Formats: sequence, C-alpha cells, structure tokens
Amino acid sequence: MDDDYLLRYSRQIMLPGIDIDGQRKLLDSRVLLVGLGGLGSPVSMYLAAGGIGHMVLTDHDHVDLANLQRQIVHTTASIGESKVDSAVKTLSAINPDVRYTTFAHKLEGEELREQVELADVVVDATDNFAARFALNSACLKTKTPLVAGAAIRMEGQVSVYRLDDPESPCFECLYPASTELDERCADTGVLGPVVGIIGCIEATETIKLLLNTGETLASRLLLLDARTMQWQEMKLPKNPNCGACGTAVAVKSNIKG
Repeated sequence: MDDDYLLRYSRQIMLPGIDIDGQRKLLDSRVLLVGLGGLGSPVSMYLAAGGIGHMVLTDHDHVDLANLQRQIVHTTASIGESKVDSAVKTLSAINPDVRYTTFAHKLEGEELREQVELADVVVDATDNFAARFALNSACLKTKTPLVAGAAIRMEGQVSVYRLDDPESPCFECLYPASTELDERCADTGVLGPVVGIIGCIEATETIKLLLNTGETLASRLLLLDARTMQWQEMKLPKNPNCGACGTAVAVKSNIKG
C-alpha cells in the first residue's frame, strides 16, 4: 500500500475491526450491485469510496429527469445515458482505483447465477418483487449473502440474508412468492432522503459482511417510518414452510439428488 492509498482510507483504517488487514480484504472483495436507482446510488458511492476492489453494476434502465430527485449517482448531464455508464463516470471520479464491470441489461437465468456465484456479497437495490425473488433464488443456490432494502413514500426497510448459512431465513420467508405488493415509486411517490438512508444502511451492512465484523441485520428486519422518524426492529425467523428454503423444499431436493 502506498502513501496515497493509506491516506485515502486512513479514517476507515483507524476503526477497530478494519485496520490495514481489513482494508486489504475490501480491496480483494467483489460486490454485485443490482439496481442503480435511489437505493443503488448511495450504495455504489459509499462502496466505491470505501475501496471495494471490484464492483459489478447492473441496471437495464436509462437516466431520466424524474430520477434525479433521489438517484444521486446520476446528474442532469447524464440524462439519456444508460444508468451503468452514468454511474461509472461518477464512481470513477470518486475512486478511480476500483474496478468496475457493468451490465446494461437485466441479469437473468444462468448469467445471473454466474455473477451471483462470483460475488462475495450481493446487494439488492431493485424496485420490484420479480427481481427480488430472482436474486433470492440465485443467492440460495450459490450460498451467497444478500443485502436487501426497499423504500417507498416515507417508509423504508432493510435486512441481511445469510444464505451461506442453512439456518438463516431467506427473502421469501418474509415475502412469499405469491406476494402482490408491487407498488412503484412512480405511482405512489418517495422522499429522496429516505432511499438515501436505506441505501446507506445497505452499504454499511455490505462492508460489515465483507469484513466479518460487528453484528449484521441477519435474521432481523429494520423498519423506518420517516414521517415520525421512528425505527422498529423485527426478528425474522426462518420459515420451515418457505417455498424457497423451507424444510419441504430441502427434502424434495434431496430426494431428487
């Protein structure tokens, strides 16, 4: 590590549980971030600033004027650009030492599974249940930790799913695949700082997972009501009847195998 590197991350290196060895671990890490909107913006910026060595960014959308109220990784000058290209410009200006791999299309099927398997941590910054279920399934198959957040109106939630641990709940333990709550910010609105708060927590949990430090939100769901600025925490147990990770699914899988 040269002097510039040490100076850039000096305030982070000073922290117990990180130090130079922890910073090296971040440098050697690979994170898959799915979504570069309101949640993905602060996640990407803080992970880049924090020195994650390899960030894999995916978003199939283009920057629109209506995005800019909350999607702070993009600028007015990037309207019309793909979100991955716009984000890399901003992130490279923050930290040119990070390696960026981008996908300007939806990751699906085998391609999604491959990228999830390559990642040390997957961050879900999407805005729809179809994408969330697909990520949960891929992380279950590859035993990859998943950090998932969501925000709408003046409310937000975030959790960590240790899918490398068979005793951990998965996303479908919280929301079964039959869930029909697919509200969009375009229909109901969202306060920009709320997605920023949730995204910042996702970034924090990602770094904690990579460093294996502190107590993550695994098996816990953190809820924010920004209107009253109140936080609630719920325990999130594993559902033995979960359609994705439950006991019945495991038994069926073993029989087939």
